[in-house]
Amino acid sequence: MSRFDRYLTVWVVLCMVAGILAGRIVPGVFEHVAALELAEVNFPVAALIWLMIVPMLMKVDFTALAAVREHWRGMGVTLFINWGVKPFSMALLGWLFLEHVLRAWLPAGQIDSTIAGLILLAAAPCTAMVFVWSHLAGGEPNFTLTQVALNDSIMVFAFAPIVGVLLGIAAITVPWQTLLLSVGLYIVIPVLLAQLVRRSVLARGGEPGLRRLLAILQPLTLGALLATLVVLFAFQGTQILAQPLVIVLLAVPILIQVYFNASLGYLLNRALGEAHCVAAPSALIGASNFFELAVATAISLFGIASGAALATVVGVLVEVPVMLSVVRIVNRTRGWYERGSATSCGARADARVTTPDRSRGPA
Repeated sequence: MSRFDRYLTVWVVLCMVAGILAGRIVPGVFEHVAALELAEVNFPVAALIWLMIVPMLMKVDFTALAAVREHWRGMGVTLFINWGVKPFSMALLGWLFLEHVLRAWLPAGQIDSTIAGLILLAAAPCTAMVFVWSHLAGGEPNFTLTQVALNDSIMVFAFAPIVGVLLGIAAITVPWQTLLLSVGLYIVIPVLLAQLVRRSVLARGGEPGLRRLLAILQPLTLGALLATLVVLFAFQGTQILAQPLVIVLLAVPILIQVYFNASLGYLLNRALGEAHCVAAPSALIGASNFFELAVATAISLFGIASGAALATVVGVLVEVPVMLSVVRIVNRTRGWYERGSATSCGARADARVTTPDRSRGPA
């Protein structure tokens, strides 16, 4: 993990300050940026978000889906958390905290859209940063790769229906046309484009060529993320200065959701006898979010100055420190975990080495 990535929270805070100051000093510039849109899509922000999303999706190898059965228990747990628990638990936490516990401290007209932002954050499973979390936790790389490919495949079809259902349950008007446009613009097209570029680069330069390209694009990706945050906070500045506790309050349900889902995934894998090197990334994938997609969709659905956009940005703010804390927890509890697990990572590795490759025929 690069030093820049490690201090992402610091850069987010600096962008918050820069955005708020810029919004007050040159408000006309950002009003002009906000006006550059068609069919609810803001062109400058869309370009920045593509720079964030496409390079991340280039890391995903969909051919890894062929190995989906190898770690079926860990796969099942993560899919259950990502698609059967996380969006719904976040909707419940959003309703409980924003509608009741914290309502008096939040902008009255933004409650619904802020809950929607939390739902969008939880409905988008992590795509890129999870490779970092898995590596830091000693996760099984093939499992991580396969799980990300599977989640991204499901996301293409499941993201819009789940978001639509949960927004409807929360009595929030669902702009289906805009939601489907967001899925096409920020999921389908980037996935196709990223895979075309990935295949082209691999055909010419192999894995080293792909790594070189990703290394070149990494600064652009982070720069696009930070530029997007500056624009967002330029519009959110007045609201935040009026109620400075709003960001801290929004972090409460996000933090509860992360630790709840990570713990649930970790314990379910242990109960099923899965190895720690699979359980660790399984828990981490189930806890982290594809915040770039959530930010993009929130802006498309509710606008750049909405509570939904602000809620997803809080997800960016807490992502690195909270996920690093989860990594620390799963690393420190490895001994306890393996005392109750039917298999260990070492046993899995030995099995792969000693089992003959029957696909090649007799020696």
